[in-house]
Amino acid sequence: MRARCLIVDDEAPARADLRYLLSRFDHVQVVGEASNAEEALLLLGSLDYDLVLMDIRMPGGTGLDIARHLRGGADPPRIIFTTAFPDHAVEAFDLDAADYLVKPFDADRLGRALDRALDRAPDRAPAGRPVEPAAAPPAPRRPDPAETPHRIPVTKGDRTVLLDESSIVYAGAARGYAYLQFADERVLVSYSLNELERRLHGTRFFRAHRSYLVNLDYVRELAPDFRGTLMLVMDDPRRSRVEVSRRQARELRRILGL
Repeated sequence: MRARCLIVDDEAPARADLRYLLSRFDHVQVVGEASNAEEALLLLGSLDYDLVLMDIRMPGGTGLDIARHLRGGADPPRIIFTTAFPDHAVEAFDLDAADYLVKPFDADRLGRALDRALDRAPDRAPAGRPVEPAAAPPAPRRPDPAETPHRIPVTKGDRTVLLDESSIVYAGAARGYAYLQFADERVLVSYSLNELERRLHGTRFFRAHRSYLVNLDYVRELAPDFRGTLMLVMDDPRRSRVEVSRRQARELRRILGL
Protein backbone atom coordinates (compact mmCIF):
# COMPACT_ATOMS: atom_id res chain seq x y z
CA MET A 1 0.00 0.00 0.00
CA ARG A 2 1.39 3.39 -0.99
CA ALA A 3 1.91 5.94 1.74
CA ARG A 4 -0.40 8.93 1.46
CA CYS A 5 1.66 12.12 1.51
CA LEU A 6 0.80 15.78 2.08
CA ILE A 7 3.18 18.54 0.94
CA VAL A 8 3.07 21.80 2.92
CA ASP A 9 5.09 24.76 1.62
CA ASP A 10 4.17 28.36 0.88
CA GLU A 11 6.31 28.46 -2.28
CA ALA A 12 4.85 26.83 -5.39
CA PRO A 13 8.27 26.02 -6.94
CA ALA A 14 9.29 24.23 -3.74
CA ARG A 15 6.10 22.15 -3.83
CA ALA A 16 6.77 21.30 -7.48
CA ASP A 17 10.34 20.24 -6.68
CA LEU A 18 9.09 17.96 -3.91
CA ARG A 19 6.43 16.43 -6.18
CA TYR A 20 9.12 15.70 -8.76
CA LEU A 21 11.47 14.09 -6.23
CA LEU A 22 8.67 12.06 -4.69
CA SER A 23 7.60 10.76 -8.09
CA ARG A 24 10.74 8.60 -8.04
CA PHE A 25 9.43 6.62 -5.08
CA ASP A 26 6.74 4.09 -5.96
CA HIS A 27 5.74 3.54 -2.34
CA VAL A 28 4.72 7.20 -1.82
CA GLN A 29 1.70 8.96 -3.33
CA VAL A 30 1.18 12.73 -3.07
CA VAL A 31 -2.51 13.21 -2.41
CA GLY A 32 -2.58 16.77 -1.10
CA GLU A 33 -0.80 20.13 -1.10
CA ALA A 34 -1.12 23.15 1.15
CA SER A 35 0.46 26.58 0.95
CA ASN A 36 -0.07 27.67 4.55
CA ALA A 37 -0.83 26.33 8.01
CA GLU A 38 -4.59 26.87 7.77
CA GLU A 39 -4.87 24.89 4.54
CA ALA A 40 -2.65 22.16 5.96
CA LEU A 41 -4.79 21.71 9.08
CA LEU A 42 -7.95 21.62 6.96
CA LEU A 43 -6.54 18.87 4.73
CA LEU A 44 -5.14 16.93 7.69
CA GLY A 45 -8.58 16.97 9.26
CA SER A 46 -10.27 15.59 6.16
CA LEU A 47 -8.03 12.61 5.32
CA ASP A 48 -5.70 10.22 7.12
CA TYR A 49 -2.21 10.92 5.83
CA ASP A 50 0.73 8.64 6.47
CA LEU A 51 3.37 11.28 5.81
CA VAL A 52 3.72 15.06 5.79
CA LEU A 53 6.62 16.89 4.13
CA MET A 54 6.51 20.36 5.58
CA ASP A 55 8.33 23.68 5.57
CA ILE A 56 9.00 25.54 8.82
CA ARG A 57 8.24 29.20 8.11
CA MET A 58 4.90 29.89 6.41
CA PRO A 59 2.09 32.46 6.54
CA GLY A 60 -0.45 31.96 9.28
CA GLY A 61 1.63 29.63 11.43
CA THR A 62 4.76 27.53 11.33
CA GLY A 63 5.34 23.89 10.54
CA LEU A 64 6.27 23.45 14.19
CA ASP A 65 2.80 24.70 15.18
CA ILE A 66 1.23 22.09 12.90
CA ALA A 67 3.46 19.37 14.35
CA ARG A 68 2.40 20.32 17.89
CA HIS A 69 -1.25 20.11 16.83
CA LEU A 70 -0.77 16.69 15.23
CA ARG A 71 1.15 15.36 18.20
CA GLY A 72 -2.03 15.28 20.26
CA GLY A 73 -3.83 13.01 17.78
CA ALA A 74 -4.40 9.29 18.16
CA ASP A 75 -2.48 8.24 15.03
CA PRO A 76 -0.50 11.23 13.71
CA PRO A 77 1.30 11.05 10.37
CA ARG A 78 5.08 10.98 10.29
CA ILE A 79 6.62 14.40 9.62
CA ILE A 80 9.70 15.25 7.57
CA PHE A 81 10.60 18.92 7.77
CA THR A 82 11.96 20.41 4.52
CA THR A 83 13.32 23.90 5.09
CA ALA A 84 16.01 26.38 4.16
CA PHE A 85 16.55 27.18 7.85
CA PRO A 86 18.78 24.84 9.88
CA ASP A 87 18.12 26.56 13.20
CA HIS A 88 14.93 24.70 14.19
CA ALA A 89 16.26 21.13 14.18
CA VAL A 90 16.23 20.77 17.96
CA GLU A 91 12.57 21.83 18.22
CA ALA A 92 11.68 19.56 15.30
CA PHE A 93 13.19 16.45 16.87
CA ASP A 94 11.62 17.34 20.22
CA LEU A 95 8.29 17.10 18.36
CA ASP A 96 9.23 13.60 17.17
CA ALA A 97 10.00 14.55 13.56
CA ALA A 98 11.20 11.63 11.47
CA ASP A 99 13.85 13.78 9.79
CA TYR A 100 14.92 17.36 9.11
CA LEU A 101 16.09 18.17 5.57
CA VAL A 102 17.83 21.45 4.81
CA LYS A 103 17.26 22.71 1.26
CA PRO A 104 18.65 21.98 -1.24
CA PHE A 105 18.65 18.19 -0.94
CA ASP A 106 18.64 15.42 -3.51
CA ALA A 107 16.59 12.28 -4.09
CA ASP A 108 19.07 10.07 -2.23
CA ARG A 109 18.81 12.18 0.92
CA LEU A 110 15.03 12.30 0.60
CA GLY A 111 14.94 8.54 0.14
CA ARG A 112 16.79 7.98 3.41
CA ALA A 113 14.34 10.28 5.17
CA LEU A 114 11.37 8.41 3.70
CA ASP A 115 12.80 5.08 4.80
CA ARG A 116 13.29 6.40 8.31
CA ALA A 117 9.78 7.85 8.46
CA LEU A 118 7.86 4.93 6.97
CA ASP A 119 9.76 2.22 8.81
CA ARG A 120 8.64 3.83 12.06
CA ALA A 121 5.07 4.47 10.94
CA PRO A 122 2.44 2.17 12.43
CA ASP A 123 0.74 -0.25 10.07
CA ARG A 124 -2.60 1.07 8.91
CA ALA A 125 -5.53 -1.25 8.11
CA PRO A 126 -7.31 -0.83 4.72
CA ALA A 127 -10.44 1.26 5.04
CA GLY A 128 -13.46 -0.63 6.33
CA ARG A 129 -11.52 -3.73 7.34
CA PRO A 130 -11.15 -4.37 11.08
CA VAL A 131 -7.74 -5.02 12.48
CA GLU A 132 -7.30 -8.56 13.72
CA PRO A 133 -6.15 -8.58 17.34
CA ALA A 134 -2.60 -9.79 17.69
CA ALA A 135 -1.19 -11.77 20.54
CA ALA A 136 0.37 -9.44 23.05
CA PRO A 137 4.16 -9.57 22.82
CA PRO A 138 6.16 -9.99 25.99
CA ALA A 139 6.67 -6.69 27.77
CA PRO A 140 10.07 -5.27 26.88
CA ARG A 141 12.54 -4.52 29.61
CA ARG A 142 12.34 -0.86 30.48
CA PRO A 143 15.79 0.59 29.83
CA ASP A 144 17.73 2.04 32.69
CA PRO A 145 18.11 5.80 31.98
CA ALA A 146 21.76 5.51 32.90
CA GLU A 147 22.21 2.91 30.13
CA THR A 148 20.20 4.74 27.48
CA PRO A 149 22.41 6.47 24.91
CA HIS A 150 21.41 10.08 24.32
CA ARG A 151 22.09 11.80 21.05
CA ILE A 152 21.82 15.38 19.96
CA PRO A 153 20.88 16.48 16.41
CA VAL A 154 23.42 18.64 14.58
CA THR A 155 23.06 20.00 11.05
CA LYS A 156 26.01 19.37 8.74
CA GLY A 157 25.35 20.73 5.26
CA ASP A 158 22.18 19.04 4.02
CA ARG A 159 22.33 16.32 6.66
CA THR A 160 21.14 16.12 10.23
CA VAL A 161 23.58 13.98 12.21
CA LEU A 162 22.77 12.52 15.62
CA LEU A 163 25.87 12.79 17.80
CA ASP A 164 26.47 10.88 21.01
CA GLU A 165 26.33 13.24 23.98
CA SER A 166 28.91 11.22 25.89
CA SER A 167 31.57 12.12 23.30
CA ILE A 168 31.17 15.88 23.88
CA VAL A 169 34.22 17.21 25.74
CA TYR A 170 32.68 20.61 26.38
CA ALA A 171 30.35 23.17 24.81
CA GLY A 172 31.15 26.83 24.42
CA ALA A 173 29.53 30.08 23.34
CA ALA A 174 31.06 33.13 21.69
CA ARG A 175 29.83 36.06 19.60
CA GLY A 176 26.25 34.89 19.27
CA TYR A 177 26.82 31.23 18.43
CA ALA A 178 27.50 28.01 20.31
CA TYR A 179 29.62 25.00 19.49
CA LEU A 180 30.31 21.46 20.64
CA GLN A 181 33.93 20.49 21.15
CA PHE A 182 34.72 16.84 20.46
CA ALA A 183 38.11 15.16 20.67
CA ASP A 184 38.76 15.64 16.95
CA GLU A 185 36.41 18.39 15.76
CA ARG A 186 34.41 21.46 16.71
CA VAL A 187 30.80 21.58 15.51
CA LEU A 188 28.74 24.77 15.34
CA VAL A 189 25.16 24.42 16.54
CA SER A 190 22.07 26.54 15.99
CA TYR A 191 20.92 26.83 19.59
CA SER A 192 22.15 28.66 22.65
CA LEU A 193 24.26 27.34 25.49
CA ASN A 194 21.23 27.59 27.77
CA GLU A 195 19.25 25.38 25.39
CA LEU A 196 22.15 22.95 25.26
CA GLU A 197 22.25 22.79 29.04
CA ARG A 198 18.55 21.91 29.15
CA ARG A 199 18.90 19.31 26.42
CA LEU A 200 21.96 17.41 27.66
CA HIS A 201 21.00 14.59 29.98
CA GLY A 202 22.19 13.36 33.35
CA THR A 203 24.68 14.88 35.75
CA ARG A 204 27.85 14.58 33.70
CA PHE A 205 27.52 18.13 32.28
CA PHE A 206 28.34 21.09 34.50
CA ARG A 207 27.88 24.80 33.73
CA ALA A 208 31.38 25.91 34.66
CA HIS A 209 30.98 29.42 33.30
CA ARG A 210 28.37 31.47 31.46
CA SER A 211 30.31 30.62 28.31
CA TYR A 212 31.17 26.97 29.01
CA LEU A 213 29.39 23.70 29.72
CA VAL A 214 31.81 20.86 30.48
CA ASN A 215 31.54 17.10 30.48
CA LEU A 216 32.90 16.12 33.89
CA ASP A 217 33.94 12.73 32.51
CA TYR A 218 36.63 14.54 30.51
CA VAL A 219 38.08 16.70 33.31
CA ARG A 220 41.71 15.67 33.74
CA GLU A 221 42.82 18.17 36.38
CA LEU A 222 41.92 21.39 38.17
CA ALA A 223 44.53 24.12 37.94
CA PRO A 224 44.57 27.60 39.54
CA ASP A 225 44.80 30.51 37.14
CA PHE A 226 47.10 33.50 37.67
CA ARG A 227 43.98 35.65 38.20
CA GLY A 228 42.94 33.48 41.11
CA THR A 229 40.23 31.63 39.19
CA LEU A 230 40.07 27.91 38.46
CA MET A 231 40.89 26.29 35.12
CA LEU A 232 39.84 22.82 34.03
CA VAL A 233 42.34 20.88 31.93
CA MET A 234 40.32 18.57 29.72
CA ASP A 235 41.37 15.04 28.75
CA ASP A 236 41.39 15.55 24.99
CA PRO A 237 44.26 15.65 22.44
CA ARG A 238 44.50 19.45 22.70
CA ARG A 239 44.48 19.45 26.52
CA SER A 240 41.82 22.16 26.30
CA ARG A 241 41.59 24.59 29.21
CA VAL A 242 38.16 25.75 30.34
CA GLU A 243 37.59 28.58 32.78
CA VAL A 244 35.43 28.11 35.88
CA SER A 245 33.74 31.21 37.28
CA ARG A 246 34.33 32.06 40.93
CA ARG A 247 30.64 31.48 41.64
CA GLN A 248 30.72 27.97 40.16
CA ALA A 249 34.10 26.91 41.56
CA ARG A 250 32.66 26.13 45.00
CA GLU A 251 29.80 24.08 43.53
CA LEU A 252 32.24 22.15 41.34
CA ARG A 253 34.42 21.27 44.33
CA ARG A 254 31.31 20.07 46.16
CA ILE A 255 30.26 17.86 43.24
CA LEU A 256 33.76 16.40 42.97
CA GLY A 257 34.02 15.88 46.72
CA LEU A 258 36.97 18.24 47.14
